[in-house]
Formats: sequence, C-alpha cells, structure tokens
Amino acid sequence: MCGRYASSADPDALVATFIVDEVDEIVPPSFNVAPTDPVPAVVERIDKETDAIVRKLVAPRWGLVPSWSKDARGAARMINARAETVATKPAYAQAFASRRCLLPADGYYEWQTLPGPGSKPVKQPWFIRPVGGGVLAMAGLYEFWKDRSLGAAAPWLVTCTVITTSAIDALGHVHDRMPMMIAPGDWAAWLDPHAHDPADAHALLRTPAADEIETFMVAPLVNSVRNNGPDLVRPLD
Repeated sequence: MCGRYASSADPDALVATFIVDEVDEIVPPSFNVAPTDPVPAVVERIDKETDAIVRKLVAPRWGLVPSWSKDARGAARMINARAETVATKPAYAQAFASRRCLLPADGYYEWQTLPGPGSKPVKQPWFIRPVGGGVLAMAGLYEFWKDRSLGAAAPWLVTCTVITTSAIDALGHVHDRMPMMIAPGDWAAWLDPHAHDPADAHALLRTPAADEIETFMVAPLVNSVRNNGPDLVRPLD
C-alpha cells in the first residue's frame, strides 16, 4: 500500500506542470503526507454555465468516503484502491467511472522489516521516487460526501484515494504494492469528465519501469506525523 508520501512542489509549479486553469484551494507543501490530510489534486470539471471543461487544482482529504457512506469514519482505511478491483468494488466503481484525478507527489514511503538490536525487528523506511527527482503523477479517484443528518445546508467533504497495483520486482523487497501512475500524454484522457468507460480508464493505468524509479533508505523521522521537511527524503549515508 501507499500509506505516506511527499508532495512538496510549489503550487505555481503544479499549475505550470499540469496546465491548470483554476486554483480552488492551495495545500501547503508537505514531506510527510498522512491519511486524512488535505492533499493537492488535479481534476477536470464541467462548467455549468459554459459547458467547458475546466482543469482545477483542488485539495481533497486523503482517504475516500463513498457518497453513500453513513459517516466519514472509515476514510483512513480507504487511502488506497486496488487496481484489480477498482472498477467493480462498490466503494470505488462510481468514482472510477467519472471522478478520476491526478495526485502529484515527489515520491512515496514504504517500510521494510529488518532485524534490529537483540534480534528485535525494526521497520526501516524507504523513499521511492522518479530517477533524479521530479513529479510523480499518481492515479487517484475523488468523491463528494455530506452528512445528510445535518440537512441540505451540510458542507460537502471531498476525499480521494490512490490506485495501487502489485509492485515491480525492483520494489518487491520493500513492499508488495505500489501506486499506479498516469503518463503525461494520458493526463487529459484520464481526467476527462465526459469519459465514463471503466475499460478505457483502466487502459490508462501505468506501472513505471524499473529504470524510471529509484529507492533509498531514509531516516525514521517519517515515522512520526509531527516531523516534516526535506530531511525526511534525504538518503541515509
């Protein structure tokens, strides 16, 4: 699974990279994004007045809450959606068909269990990113939910999830799952709010090749959500 990631790009850089038309909400850069945190996401919505497609930078909360949920308490358990079942599982199927997004990241963290002092196992964090750095466009879904017990005036909660797949061999020693990516040439097709065929969407999901990513151990600073900053993604000597 992808349970923690870094997304430190400046909002202006995200606007330029993803050719964003409107910025709805800005999320402060973070090197330690955790479940239920607001995160930067790129979406496309249809303007109700002009019928034009508008690409937006928004800030959903990480951990998807399906529109039919009775409450939002299960969000932290739904930070990932498996690519193998995302088109059919009730929690994700509707969003996969019509509410897809891109979740920009510098990279993501995974933990490997290693022998520690006195044979006590320790969890060693690794950072996985594009070779040489850059933005990782993770495939995501987003959803709208409101607490209907509060009446029509209840605010909308916007949440998201990362689509994952089996890890490539180069990462299998760290974890057996990894986020799926969307290639830059497919961003428009992935985000298109007029596109509702799950088979077409599934064809856009991409697993990066081994020579496109790099992995390295980092300090256990990331283990605490209170820690943040570039030291979290600095390779161990």
